[in-house]
Amino acid sequence: MKPKVLTICLILILTVASVGLFATVHGDPEEGDWFTSYQVEDAGTRELLVEVDFDTEENRTLAPIFGGSELAITFTVEVPASSPSTLLKLKTTMQHTDAQGIYWQLVTQEYELHSSYNPNSAEVTFYQERGTLTMTLYGKVPSYIVKDTPVPYIVVSLYSPAGETLDEIRVKVVSAETSEYQTLLEEKEDGLQSLKDSGIASGYVELYENVLNESKVQANLGNVESAIGMLNSLDVDNAPPSSTVEGLFLPVAGVLIALVAVFGVMFLRGRGRLQYITMVLEDQIRDLEGLTLRASRVDRTISTSLESVKDRLKSIVGM
Repeated sequence: MKPKVLTICLILILTVASVGLFATVHGDPEEGDWFTSYQVEDAGTRELLVEVDFDTEENRTLAPIFGGSELAITFTVEVPASSPSTLLKLKTTMQHTDAQGIYWQLVTQEYELHSSYNPNSAEVTFYQERGTLTMTLYGKVPSYIVKDTPVPYIVVSLYSPAGETLDEIRVKVVSAETSEYQTLLEEKEDGLQSLKDSGIASGYVELYENVLNESKVQANLGNVESAIGMLNSLDVDNAPPSSTVEGLFLPVAGVLIALVAVFGVMFLRGRGRLQYITMVLEDQIRDLEGLTLRASRVDRTISTSLESVKDRLKSIVGM
């Protein structure tokens, strides 16, 4: 009898342990451990903004999400095992939308929610039953979270009975200015690749790439306006095609780097420093005028490009 009793006890212990294990399965949030896919749409127009599927490793961002955006987020929760006594909770910090008067809409009708389910509440609970739960969450992104750099914002979280985060869905919220920078950055990165493919003078390509990288630094620091200004100073159409006159562009590197520095300093330094930089730039502009004159005797295209750089510098310092 004793071996049988021990066997039964062991089975019971393993069963209880496995149930407890399943009830407290944890993973890194936003890794698809529980939320296996989600789509983010504009709540009013139903335009698709973001689409993520962890099973297929698909991750598409089709349009930016701004502060104050009203969203419809359809997500799928894959519950790995049943634990009838375990109550899980979904919660959002978003505000109510004008387009919908509710937060939650149950899509998979066969999945039973807790009896306390209220679609107008910011949270919803359900027992852990093995299967797939699909819901749509309607919510408004608070306007106050918008900053000069993209902000990862948690739109919905899944909690264990102990209040631990099992998984979460985040979206990247940007300002209109940041969105403009991202669009312009993609355009200029394509331009950089076209320069490399078309045999443009390597000195100009290197200069173009340096300004592009500096714009990313400024954008990450929150100086989006200066980053946009840097990108707008880049020109693909008037790039020098001949390597024989490439040396003329090397002196211009110092001028463009000074231009980049001014954009950053305007945001990060006081008036005294800015006045000093302005004085230095005025000297650079005078040197650039002489360089432009010499370049005009060699290649008209280069002269035009230098003239454009000089005009931009003049507009900055007010000459």
